[in-house]
Amino acid sequence: MKPLPQISEAEYEVMRIIWKYAPISTNEIVEKLEAVTSWNPKTIQTLIKRLVTKHAITYEKESRMFVYTPLVEESEYISQESNHFLKKYYGGNISTMLSAYLDHDRLSESEIDDLRRLLERKK
Repeated sequence: MKPLPQISEAEYEVMRIIWKYAPISTNEIVEKLEAVTSWNPKTIQTLIKRLVTKHAITYEKESRMFVYTPLVEESEYISQESNHFLKKYYGGNISTMLSAYLDHDRLSESEIDDLRRLLERKK
């Protein structure tokens, strides 16, 4: 499997909208991001162009509109980033990561049950 493009945090916010609503026009992306960020439309358009250049998304021109769809699956990207994070900060050891998390946060009974079910499925 070839490596997926590196996406900045701002580009990731654009990708989240595209993953959720694709196919989606430039105007719709701008509208949705303006509702949750302080970015101006030119900034959003620049981020979209970067994602096209990185081959994370593609577009089709429909009359006077550009409509975008992802070339990268959300689950693949999250998996790649999770693996990168795990290797970078915890040497690839998930037990160390979970231990560090548990030292600073508390899991609910429901979350603990969910983890048990996940582990049982992987046995």
